[in-house]
Amino acid sequence: MSNTITGTAPAALIAAPGSGSGKSVITAGLARLHRNAGRKVRIFKFGPDYLDPMVLERASGATVYQIHPWMTGEAECRWRLAQAAAEADLVLVESAMGLFDGDPSSADLAAMTGLPVVPVIDASGMAQTFAAIVHGLATYRDDVRVSGVIANRTGSPGHGRMLAGCLPEVTPLLGAVTRSEVMGIPDRHLGIFQADEIENLDARLDAMADALQEAGLDTLPEAVTLTGEAPPTPSRLLDGVTIGLARDAAFAFVYPANLELLAAMGASVQEFSPLADSALPDCDALWFPGGYPELYASQLAANTGMKDAIRAHHQADKPMLAECGGLMYAAQTLTDDDGQCHEMLGLIDADAAMAGKLKGLGVQALDLADGELRGHTFHHSQLTTEMEPVIHTRRRGGSAAEAVYQTGAFTGSYFHGYFPSAPEAVASLFRGQARLG
Repeated sequence: MSNTITGTAPAALIAAPGSGSGKSVITAGLARLHRNAGRKVRIFKFGPDYLDPMVLERASGATVYQIHPWMTGEAECRWRLAQAAAEADLVLVESAMGLFDGDPSSADLAAMTGLPVVPVIDASGMAQTFAAIVHGLATYRDDVRVSGVIANRTGSPGHGRMLAGCLPEVTPLLGAVTRSEVMGIPDRHLGIFQADEIENLDARLDAMADALQEAGLDTLPEAVTLTGEAPPTPSRLLDGVTIGLARDAAFAFVYPANLELLAAMGASVQEFSPLADSALPDCDALWFPGGYPELYASQLAANTGMKDAIRAHHQADKPMLAECGGLMYAAQTLTDDDGQCHEMLGLIDADAAMAGKLKGLGVQALDLADGELRGHTFHHSQLTTEMEPVIHTRRRGGSAAEAVYQTGAFTGSYFHGYFPSAPEAVASLFRGQARLG
């Protein structure tokens, strides 16, 4: 039986010359615009990102998956896109940074799949130079096709008409979005706010959709045929294992694909809140993902019942995986942005503190005996410790990156893993059998 999936649907990669152009808001607005028109919309986010997908999921009404030719793998990119095209009326991919930035870049995904590119360009304070930027994006690589462009933050309808008149027919202006408070989402040090934190988000998304419709962006992009191979069913390496997942406002950075893999391997995932609960669920292993523990440090510190339960789990030598924010929670103390020091779990002899600037960024890999777990790092805090890491993650170029600590069955790092990249290694972590290196 063939595992090949082929789908045809209107599709586009929403890109930009660089970060800050407004592509996240435009993508969310387009998703809500077409969803409100009764269409089934599927959105993907290029690269490692937790925050944009939360808003895109609310906008589209469907799960948003990350795709990245290296982190998730080319085969998975093709499969997920083909599956979406076979089911949906519209498929959009929000790119990362600038179109050609990174290795692999968003442009590499477009070339690999044949997705047409629609750049979003901040046109504020710009006239004919807008056309020069479009020309550069459209001609920089022969294997990347720019099918049209969106002007964002224009000053007036006349400004939009002037920009349209500068462009050649092969790269038309698809719409000019006038500068407005409607087209904005609040953000902070790690990116936009989490979807559940944004007041009246659905009303905001509807207003964005209306603004894009007024700009003439209600037309579907061209149809694209996408093909991929469905992955094999993973072995049930976690049959009978119950994993307690910390999930609340402080610990929310979870890839949907990670949860789906754990379920496919037979695990039962039970969510709990280190902020609100006083006891753990009945579980064999714990998983603390990334998030914003620094924003809730006083509440985490005050929940002594939960801290005692987690310490008892650790003392019983039960497996525990802590990623980024989870690592900060596992430390002795956490100093927040205001300089206030809070007592955390004390599972490792280390202190975490907000640094006021970016301390780690980029895709990386963790080598385990059972496979290469790929993922990324992105954090504004730092750890002070005399503990010796058992291993470091490595950057794509091979240099050492994030420290990985183990004590008993606890494994912690600033590294966020993409579980489907190494199912056997993930199973060994949650069974307490991981051999690093």
